[in-house]
Amino acid sequence: MQVIEQIQNEQDIKAAKILVVDDQPVNVKLLEKVLVAEGYPNIISTSDSREAVALYRQHQCDIVLLDLNMPHIDGFGVMQELHNLDEDYPPVLVLTALKDRDSRVRALESGARDFVSKPFDRVELLSRIRNMLEVRMLNQAIKRQNQILEEKVYERTRELDETRLEIIRRLGRAAEYRDNETGLHIIRMSQYSQILGLADGMTESEADMLLNASPMHDIGKIGIPDSILLKPGKLTPDEWKIMKTHSTIGAEILSGHQSELMMEARQIALMHHEKWDGSGYPKGRSGDEIPLVGRIVAIADVFDALTTVRPYKKAWNVEDAVDYIAQNSASHFDPRLVELFLKILPEVLIIRAKYPEPYFGA
Repeated sequence: MQVIEQIQNEQDIKAAKILVVDDQPVNVKLLEKVLVAEGYPNIISTSDSREAVALYRQHQCDIVLLDLNMPHIDGFGVMQELHNLDEDYPPVLVLTALKDRDSRVRALESGARDFVSKPFDRVELLSRIRNMLEVRMLNQAIKRQNQILEEKVYERTRELDETRLEIIRRLGRAAEYRDNETGLHIIRMSQYSQILGLADGMTESEADMLLNASPMHDIGKIGIPDSILLKPGKLTPDEWKIMKTHSTIGAEILSGHQSELMMEARQIALMHHEKWDGSGYPKGRSGDEIPLVGRIVAIADVFDALTTVRPYKKAWNVEDAVDYIAQNSASHFDPRLVELFLKILPEVLIIRAKYPEPYFGA
C-alpha cells in the first residue's frame, strides 16, 4: 500500500500544471526544455506578463515560475493580481537576477514562496519546484479530506436533525391520537401556522422553526385523564380546571433543553390558549405579552379544531369557523393576525384539502 501511495504521489507531482512567466523567450524555452526532460509535460508559458493571470485561471496551475523584472506588469504586479483572485493563492517561485535584499524581501511579502537566482542551477531549480509541488499536493489532499469530513458531518447532522424532527412530530401525533383518531390535526395546524408566520413577515427559517415546533402544542394532553379528554358532553368546572392544565403539563414535558426548537415548542405549548384580551389560560396574559408564536398557533389551532370532528362536537363548516375567528378578533385573537389569516385563507383551504379527515360514516 505504501509503495502504491508513493507511485500515486509521484504521478500527481509530475502531472502538475506549471506556469512559466518570463519576458525573455529564450528563458521560457530553456525552462520548458528542463521541465519536460524531468518528466513535467504540463507546461503553460508566456513572455507577456499581461497574460499571466488569465492563463493561471484558465489552466488552474499548481505552481508559477515568475520573473520579477518585466515590462508592462512586473513580477510584483503579477503577484498582486493573483492575490486578488478568489482562488487559492498558488505557490510562486521567483526567478530573478536581482541580488539586493530589498527586492527579495518585497517579493516574499508579495507572496513568493522561494527564489532561484539567474542564471539558475538545474538541480537546484528542479529540487525547489518539486519541494513546492509536494507541499501543494499535501495541502490539496488535506483540503479534500477536510471537505469529505465536512460532508460526512453535514450528512450526519442532517440525519440527526431529521430524526429529531420526526420524533417531535410523532410525539405530537401521539398526544393528538388521544382525542383525534387520525393525528392529521397537527399536520394541518402546523402548516397553517407556518404560512401565517410568513404572512406576518417571518423569515423562512423562523417559519420553518414554527412549523416544526407547533406540533407539540398539545403534548400535555398525555397527562389528562380519558374521562375528561374524551368526554362527549360539556365539562364540569372541576373537569375544565383539570383540562386547562394540559398547557402547563406540556410546558413541563418540553422544558429543560436549551435547543431553540424545544424552547419554542415549550413556549407554544404554554401560551397557545392565552387570549388577546387576557381572559385565556394559564397565565392570563394579554396583547403583545403573549409571544407571537403563541398568538399565531392560537388561530391555526382553533380554526382546525372547529372544522374537525371531536368526541364532544361535530365539525363546523369553513364559513362558520371563519366567522368565529373574525368575530373574536381583538378578544380571543390578535386582530392583526386575524386580518392576515383571512387574506391567506385560500392557502389554508388548499392545505386543508390536502390533508382531509377520513370519512367513517356508514
